[in-house]
Amino acid sequence: MTTYQGLAEAMGRPTAARAVGNALGRNPVGYLIPCHRVIRESGELGGYHWGLERKVAMLGWEASRNQELE
Repeated sequence: MTTYQGLAEAMGRPTAARAVGNALGRNPVGYLIPCHRVIRESGELGGYHWGLERKVAMLGWEASRNQELE
């Protein structure tokens, strides 16, 4: 997981956190490009194009899979 700010910084555009959020919000292939793993710096999940409920479910499923592999 990362933050919008962290992703902007990784791209070499540290002031582009809002643009990163807008771009992720328009992502038509959300699970293939895992924008559900980007959260707000405060730790809040933020929005998700397909709904926050789906984002929570995807993150929960991934977390459960990670625990099974440990």
